[in-house]
Amino acid sequence: MKRILLYVFLQVIICHVFAQELLIKDRITHQPLEMVAVYRHHPTVAVVTNFKGRVDISAFQGADTIFIQLLGYEPVRYSYDQMKGMQFRLYLDPVDFSLDEVVISAARWEQSKRDVPQKITLIKPAEVALQNPQTAADMLQASGEVFVQKSQLGGGSPMIRGFATNRLLIVVDGVRMNTAIFRSGNLQNVISLDPNSTEKTEVSYGPGSLIYGSDAIGGVMSFYTLTPSLSDGDKPLVKGNALARWSSADMEKTGHLDLTIGLKKWAFVTSGTFTDYDDMMMGRHGPEQNYLRKYYAKTTDGTDTQVPNPDSLVQVPSGYHQVNVMQKIRFQPNEHWNFNYGFHFSTTSDYSRYDRLLREKKGQLRSAEWYYGPQKWMMNTLSVTHRQPTRMYDMLNMTLAWQNFEESRHDRDFGDTELRHRIEKVNAFSLNLDLEKEVGERQGLYYGVEALVNTVESTGEDEDVSTGIRVPGPARYPSPSDWESFAGYVNYRIKPVTQLTLQAGLRYNQVMLSGDFDTTFYPFPFTDFDISTGALTGSLGMAWLPGETWQVNMNLCTGFRAPNIDDVGKVFDSEPGSVVVPNPNLVAEYAWNGELSLTKIFGQFLKIDLTGYYTYLDNAIVRRDYTLNGMDSIMYDGEMSQVQAMQNAAYAYVYGIQAGVELNLPADLKILSKFNYQKGEEELDDGSMGPLRHAAPWFGSTHVLWKHERFTADLFGIYNGEIPYEELAPEEQGKDYMYAVDADGNPYCPSWYTLNIKAMYQVTNFLMVSAGIENLTDQRYRPYSSGIVAAGRNFIVSLKGNF
Repeated sequence: MKRILLYVFLQVIICHVFAQELLIKDRITHQPLEMVAVYRHHPTVAVVTNFKGRVDISAFQGADTIFIQLLGYEPVRYSYDQMKGMQFRLYLDPVDFSLDEVVISAARWEQSKRDVPQKITLIKPAEVALQNPQTAADMLQASGEVFVQKSQLGGGSPMIRGFATNRLLIVVDGVRMNTAIFRSGNLQNVISLDPNSTEKTEVSYGPGSLIYGSDAIGGVMSFYTLTPSLSDGDKPLVKGNALARWSSADMEKTGHLDLTIGLKKWAFVTSGTFTDYDDMMMGRHGPEQNYLRKYYAKTTDGTDTQVPNPDSLVQVPSGYHQVNVMQKIRFQPNEHWNFNYGFHFSTTSDYSRYDRLLREKKGQLRSAEWYYGPQKWMMNTLSVTHRQPTRMYDMLNMTLAWQNFEESRHDRDFGDTELRHRIEKVNAFSLNLDLEKEVGERQGLYYGVEALVNTVESTGEDEDVSTGIRVPGPARYPSPSDWESFAGYVNYRIKPVTQLTLQAGLRYNQVMLSGDFDTTFYPFPFTDFDISTGALTGSLGMAWLPGETWQVNMNLCTGFRAPNIDDVGKVFDSEPGSVVVPNPNLVAEYAWNGELSLTKIFGQFLKIDLTGYYTYLDNAIVRRDYTLNGMDSIMYDGEMSQVQAMQNAAYAYVYGIQAGVELNLPADLKILSKFNYQKGEEELDDGSMGPLRHAAPWFGSTHVLWKHERFTADLFGIYNGEIPYEELAPEEQGKDYMYAVDADGNPYCPSWYTLNIKAMYQVTNFLMVSAGIENLTDQRYRPYSSGIVAAGRNFIVSLKGNF
């Protein structure tokens, strides 16, 4: 026994003496770098750093050349003796410009951007840390390439290349978030995602139906949440982050904590975030009419009154709070198999539909109450990945998901006792099977199948607030109703030469909808619907590198959006005096898109990228005047209203450019600028053309960054163009209560700008302080189509610790 103990003791001493750890950090942030490849040739030895930036390099003793490499950083090489002279502590320099980033959303598998023909924007953790966005919508907007509309503080509806809402797709960890009740009006589902638990975000522009199916017409927003990390040694891996943030414009108070525990084969990530917002305060300098909140509705002892607002800059009521929780479990029994389970839950409090509370009727507020109930989202996912060459595939990934959504609307007219409650619940089930197979040295195949099932439950109640009595009311949707989609796709990649990648693919989708209409409240001339529609989509793309500093991309692709339950069966008031009724005769709308991109790097001081695109939308599903039982108007909520319905009644087109410039200057300065211009039109009732509703004004941003040692500062401007009355979409012209007024008394969207400053300092390896001032000049502005006025001067402070 003594000999055994002596042997173990000697082994520990020997390992301690001869083991040598190398520590690798980022030169600017001084943060440890994970997954840095350290390798040598003759003999071949390769290792990677752990999350602490450390790696055992005992096997490299005496080596003349050791290579150190990490994507996004300048590769270096040293001898073992050189590293010994640096006390085995290395700092890597971030690459200023690179064409070789890794993306996932293009094909559901990791690819180099060099091989991807479509434009993709990556939103990285370092950018998110500096900008400190409150919501996932704000995170998208901070990219400078996504326009975001907000009807209320608890809002955020992205607009990309002239499309929005159900013509854009949201994907979370490979699972589509869009449901059968995503509407054509502005959506706020993206705020259910937590930017603090998001590892990486990719925005893919243009139709993505080849890989993702219906709805992916304007683009795909892919969010990848925190991934559980396994331990690379005998000791358990334990790491985490804690964040606290405060901002002044809405008195935001945010707390976040995430914890990772990794074992040899099992790993766990737990994340939680709580955020509370008070009423938003707007800026002091800008338009007054339809912007200032001079009075609001208040109910006292059952009586509605218009109450003067003591501070017309405060947008009453707009505050709310939100909770996000995430749990992930990973099991990797060996190098070939990987199992991941994920649980996501998000809920808000009630929050006001602020734009609806601005409407007036006969000189007084139209609504006493108009609010959304808690927006709830729950997702359970199980993904299985197999990485081992077989005859059918080299890599396989199967993802099963169940999502549950709940949303509700509650409104009551001013002076009325009837409070209408409309509640919707959706269960969304999905199965994705994606496979990758390399065919020879220069060819690859991506293929897969998808099955989606959505079930919709919709209920309505009308409550007399004076007595508390509730009675059944009309539901918003047919209930129960179902939306199903089944698809298969194949995408082929070939590199005829090293500098050229060609991709071509096809997908077929079959979509079925069914449901029953309740004719108790509205005399529909039909009692049910049963629709089956299909779409064949494809893409053909080229990524060409004429040289190491050039990239030219060309992409031709199609996309589609199948009608959903919201299109087919909804009854709602689109605007005062109009009511939308069901139309069971819809088919899919279809998009054709072409784009050309050019990226050029000049030395290590300038990078320019430019993309031009054109999209044509055929069979567009739009709202048009309609008849119900031969009547063009019906009584709805006590008001004679024009009957309308969603119809395949138009075509539309949009074209534009996206441009970006990055310029390195002396003294650690850098200029980054992005500009977006889009112009769209759609066919109107009379056959003429009118502005496309979701084609935002031109917009952009310019940043002046300074990075030195542990400190980063960003002085930047955000700017938007004007949309005059004549160029407002007809739907927007009717919303005069939320637009500025021009010299002729017509509504219009003024141009605006903000100046902002953000800073971040890495106090220690474990503590980071961030601060900023948004809208330095306290501008009063309302982004296009938004109901709520944007924040005025806003002070932000946050502390983030990691361990």
